[in-house]
Amino acid sequence: MIYSANVFGTMKTAKESMGHPPVNRDLTEQVDRIWFMPYTQTVLEVRDSIIDTFREIYPWFEQSADALGYKPADKGWTIAEILEHITLTSHFLLIVATNGCAKALKRAQSQAIDNSESDLSKLTVIGTRGTFTWIRPEHMEPKGKALSDVLTTMRAQQEQCMQLLEKLKNGEGSLFKVTMSVNKLGRIDLYQWIYFIAQHAKRHIGQMQSNLDEWQHRG
Repeated sequence: MIYSANVFGTMKTAKESMGHPPVNRDLTEQVDRIWFMPYTQTVLEVRDSIIDTFREIYPWFEQSADALGYKPADKGWTIAEILEHITLTSHFLLIVATNGCAKALKRAQSQAIDNSESDLSKLTVIGTRGTFTWIRPEHMEPKGKALSDVLTTMRAQQEQCMQLLEKLKNGEGSLFKVTMSVNKLGRIDLYQWIYFIAQHAKRHIGQMQSNLDEWQHRG
């Protein structure tokens, strides 16, 4: 950067000398420090994924009662049941994430955080239906919960994800890893774990669309 001296002995950039507004270097340095904090890009990507995925899911609650309750020819879940299943799965994933968050924050008091980012690409396959066989545990099977309650639960779970990411915004989530057996993912950190929540929900959007298409074209 080119500087020029003024009569008071302070320094100005060339642009400032030509009449441009002065550069707020303190603010610029603060922004740079925030952007280059460990796992900043990871946190932003996981956050956006949570927001975008659930924004896409909420309109499904507004489908007609017939569409929501339609049982597809393959005897799979109805759209209403799929929505409930998403919240049941998120419930158990968030228990692990919440416990892990507390441990990660405690470890951050004595452990260094690598200047790195999480590999989220290994989880994108989770969001695509039909990419692998997925056997769901019985406790994640839908039980017929009222759809209004399912919607309330889902919104609360999205907020819980956001709160966890806020607590882990400085890379602390990298200090705690959990084994994920689905698709043999192995040990993943808390950012990947929360990202998994979004990808799992995204996977079921395709299933709901398939149900809706079949319902609309039924004979």
